[in-house]
Amino acid sequence: MTLRPLGAAAPERAKARLDQWLWFARFAKSRSLAARLCAAGAVTLNGAAVGKANQAVRVGDIVMLPQGGWQRTVRVAALGARRGPAAEARLLYEELAPALRLRDLRPEWLPLLDVDEPLEASELP
Repeated sequence: MTLRPLGAAAPERAKARLDQWLWFARFAKSRSLAARLCAAGAVTLNGAAVGKANQAVRVGDIVMLPQGGWQRTVRVAALGARRGPAAEARLLYEELAPALRLRDLRPEWLPLLDVDEPLEASELP
């Protein structure tokens, strides 16, 4: 264990857990919810789906995640040391694109049959 002089700043970490960073940046209300988002595969890191909450995140990484009914794309600007107020959390990332509604990302439902198209005898149950 190395000791630092009193008042010395802590050195900046090179990486952090993704679930912890999502919680620090206030994308999730709790760390366990952030871990569930990661485990469900809802979060992508640099274009690859994340399967585990302990995935390492570094400054400069691109994170895509759902938040509410929106799809957010952000770049990690800092890792943070605590879950602070919203103004402090906003300094941990920068928005790369405007948030998109999730319903706009899904293709619209199209019927398999045209209403005016009669059913063939072979297609009847």
